[in-house]
Amino acid sequence: MADDPVYGEFWNLIHEEYLTTKRLLLKLAGHTELMENHPVGKASIAIRENIVLPLLTIQQFALKRIQELQKTEGNTAEIEVYEKMVMRSLFGNINASRNSA
Repeated sequence: MADDPVYGEFWNLIHEEYLTTKRLLLKLAGHTELMENHPVGKASIAIRENIVLPLLTIQQFALKRIQELQKTEGNTAEIEVYEKMVMRSLFGNINASRNSA
């Protein structure tokens, strides 16, 4: 995302804010890593990320393909397949988010 000509600058701004926030939270808490005092919660997040991250990768790939196909007036059937991939990946991510509450 950082190299994207349209959204790269925005992504870099958000990423820098994340890094600053993380650094200051760790300094404030006197910790070296996030959730240092909550190993069970940290393990739960790690397991959930093993599910969510591949789904996000699939989703981003499908969205990029849809964008490319729409620019070239690509095959509508192929676009529909990628739209279904986006929808299905959303279901998994929503479910994982709901289970984290």
